[in-house]
Amino acid sequence: MRVLVTGAAGFTGGHLARFLAARGDDVRVLVRAGTRARVQGTFDVAEGDLRDAAALRTAVRGVEVIYHIAAIYRQAGLRDEEYRAVNAEAVGTVIEAARAAGARRVVHCSTVGVHGDVEHPPANEDAPLKPGDVYQQTKLEGERVARAAAANTGVEVVIARPTGIYGPGDRRLLKLFRGVAHRRFIVLGDGRIYYHLTYIDDLVEGFRLCGTVAAAAGRTYILAGGEVTMLNELVELIAQEAGVQPPKLHLPVWPFWTAGALCEALCAPLGLEPPIYRRRVDFFTKSRAFDITRARRELGYQPAVGLREGVRRTLDWYRGAGWI
Repeated sequence: MRVLVTGAAGFTGGHLARFLAARGDDVRVLVRAGTRARVQGTFDVAEGDLRDAAALRTAVRGVEVIYHIAAIYRQAGLRDEEYRAVNAEAVGTVIEAARAAGARRVVHCSTVGVHGDVEHPPANEDAPLKPGDVYQQTKLEGERVARAAAANTGVEVVIARPTGIYGPGDRRLLKLFRGVAHRRFIVLGDGRIYYHLTYIDDLVEGFRLCGTVAAAAGRTYILAGGEVTMLNELVELIAQEAGVQPPKLHLPVWPFWTAGALCEALCAPLGLEPPIYRRRVDFFTKSRAFDITRARRELGYQPAVGLREGVRRTLDWYRGAGWI
């Protein structure tokens, strides 16, 4: 098929674009001006902003399926309106452009963060929606925009909610891997919260299934790895694969959460990156465990990379790249 991947200059979008091209799809990528050099691979490259309807019309021309991965994740100094414009409003623009170009399906990447802290794990797609910050809130708004646009345009929309993504090249969990490998990682709280990861190779296959399985139209799927652990167990596994002793030190959460709130209040008006965020502290307090039965049953999604193997591959890549 001829497909478009947005966000291909990033970790997830880049992996997806290369994966689809390797499988034989004709891949076009949409990237913001100035980020073309970050695209790894040979693709038909369209430059433009998601909020630019004219650029989108050019990017989607002749495309059958759009994999909409691009988003603002979490950046210091951004106003809520900027998150909303990209993570929510632009979703409607993408689907409208798809309709105008005759594309049949849009796979929209959301996040399991829309469920917030999972009180009764494992959570499935029908679990309560309790986003906890502006990123999660606007991703939930983006889901609503996507469903409304699908109803108005007739374009098939599939919503994918990945759990924590990791693998070679990932920077979001690099601090965890590096901290454990260098024996500098400190666990806040008791570490007895669930943490559910998705290896990047499994995730991009999940996206492909969302784009190609006919029965997926109009559905929402949680995409996650086949194993879930508590944070203490994950940290111990990383330590084992890194050949070091797991961290023993546990510190109380509340002083760091308070410090994060203070740093954010002081740094945000100045557009500075706070040295500590409340969301980083939330990593140690919010339980995340999910049920992928729907994706298994309806998509044929079968995570192939076990957690230990995924951790090993990721550590090996970090070492080879000099990141650890």
